[in-house]
Amino acid sequence: MNNNVFIINDIKEYIVFISQVKNLSENTSKSYERDLKKLHLFLSDLNISEYSQISAETCSAWVGSLYSQNNNPKSIQRHLSSAKGFFRFLKKNNLIESSPFELISAPKSSSTLPEVLSPEDVEQLLNFKPTNMIEIRDMAIIELMYSSGLRVSETANINISDFEENKTFLRVLGKGSKTRLVPMGRFAITAINNWLMEREKILNNTDALFLNSKGTRLTVRSIQLRLKKMAVKQGLPPIHPHMLRHSFATHMLESSGDLRTIQELLGHSSLSTTQIYTKLDYQHLAKIYDQAHPRAKK
Repeated sequence: MNNNVFIINDIKEYIVFISQVKNLSENTSKSYERDLKKLHLFLSDLNISEYSQISAETCSAWVGSLYSQNNNPKSIQRHLSSAKGFFRFLKKNNLIESSPFELISAPKSSSTLPEVLSPEDVEQLLNFKPTNMIEIRDMAIIELMYSSGLRVSETANINISDFEENKTFLRVLGKGSKTRLVPMGRFAITAINNWLMEREKILNNTDALFLNSKGTRLTVRSIQLRLKKMAVKQGLPPIHPHMLRHSFATHMLESSGDLRTIQELLGHSSLSTTQIYTKLDYQHLAKIYDQAHPRAKK
């Protein structure tokens, strides 16, 4: 099998470019690197040793191979985005004259809407009186994620020094190392203050807000597992952290209808990403219409 060292070296340079120059997050950069290594293996299997040997048919065959490996449409879209970005980089650096991926289109992903908790579900999830340090911390995590629409990675990375103006605002480091300022509700503030009093009992020398019992920063995986456990304990199906973010956005949109503000609060770089919540809102309106309108009742 041809090793294609030149491709591997170019991939390494591209990953450095997107992480250090384009300032993409570590997770995104790693995903792109994994995708491009898969492409490299595919090209090696075909004994391709020069970029000029890569045709549009080769690119289509690679996409077909991703299908045969049971990748879902969204995953294939990301693989293709990784490849297109890499070949744009090669063209910009005069390593190729044109990209063979230019006319290759991604499959359309199914229009699956995000799972959302109802306000009643959120109330049920938080309807408990914490009896120990861990539960006090978990309540603070849940209240904060739902109050401010945080990603689980953002929640895990919060530091005490990130709070501003008596904890009414929080500085959040989001995707692409972009910082945004988000407000917090009174329930979240109360829950965090309760946790900070408990946190003082843990020996630690870190600025991290959420700690485990050993005094080190709580991981994303730990938050996922704790949320799942708390949901089941409260008589709900297992809940993943992103459901709290989706619920925050949906409930805000239902109340305000202000998509631009929600875009800012969520830290979306594009309004089109936020617009998925309008579909949820229309779905909610359609349901109410079907229940209420005399001519809609079945």
